[in-house]
Amino acid sequence: MPQEHNFHVHIFLYIASENFRATVFFVMTEIISDIPRGNWVDRRLPPNARPYARLARFDRPIGTWLLLFPCWWSLALAIENWRDIIGNLWLFTLFGIGAIVMRGAGCCLNDIADRNLDFAIARTKDRPIPAGIISVKQAIFFMATLGSLGLIILLQFNNFAIGLGAASLILVVVYPLSKRLTNWPQFILGLTFNWGALLGWAVVHGEIGIPAILLYAGGIFWTLGYDTIYALQDKNDDAIIGIKSTALALGDRIHTWLYIFYSIAISFFGIAGWLTALSWPFYLGLFGAAVQACWQVNNLVVHSPNDCLNKFQSNRLFSWLFLTGIIVSQIYHV
Repeated sequence: MPQEHNFHVHIFLYIASENFRATVFFVMTEIISDIPRGNWVDRRLPPNARPYARLARFDRPIGTWLLLFPCWWSLALAIENWRDIIGNLWLFTLFGIGAIVMRGAGCCLNDIADRNLDFAIARTKDRPIPAGIISVKQAIFFMATLGSLGLIILLQFNNFAIGLGAASLILVVVYPLSKRLTNWPQFILGLTFNWGALLGWAVVHGEIGIPAILLYAGGIFWTLGYDTIYALQDKNDDAIIGIKSTALALGDRIHTWLYIFYSIAISFFGIAGWLTALSWPFYLGLFGAAVQACWQVNNLVVHSPNDCLNKFQSNRLFSWLFLTGIIVSQIYHV
């Protein structure tokens, strides 16, 4: 994923004691913006639309994937009649579109709430709102538009699922404030981003089952893992401006805690599959996801923003491995 690279130049002057010759050393310190440049947004969208696409993170889809996969996991776990492929694909498609627009709306709300904080962080200071490209009023209107599209999709489901989906808005509003109040905002994000684990099951069954609750619980710990890795990128800036995160709270024990988070997540996922009587392909997929999670933690370079971002983004592979195991296991039983 292409990224803009900004450089701060530090000049060091060294004077040799014998001949008083001065040597100037230029040291370039890389600061990476989280807004990619030169991608499809710049190539295909009109100039006026580009700031809105960046505000909604349409050009950075990893967040959409991480919001979507718990929905898809839950759907795949809940669906018993895999012979109706077309009907199943329609549900997966609705959740896919819903994840795009609702993640976009959530990003708008987050950037509105964090506009002054984002201005103080090198990675986020050129986002559309802190950079002055989009006003708060324009961002609110765009957020409302995306939210309306999400509502249209939600109304396609049963009444129980509609009410459950609407309840998630409480968490969506609370999350941007949590990083000011608790050292564990990643936990609040886990509650928010994994709501689809409950919703997918509710769409199929009209209720919340124990497997869905276990899937939700596992997703929370999974998010604690990947978002702690993500927060490591801003660890120094966050400490200066007073933003709280598990990346700061866990100190030098990051690797140990990441192993704990991912281990608990895998355990909950495994029990959810066992309760739904899934067969060996499920456990094969779950094992692959566990190996991928171990790779993340074992190879994580905590002081490298680029490496932290890459490990965070690699959770898409984790998600595909787990989803593939569920689907193959379900089809295997048909």
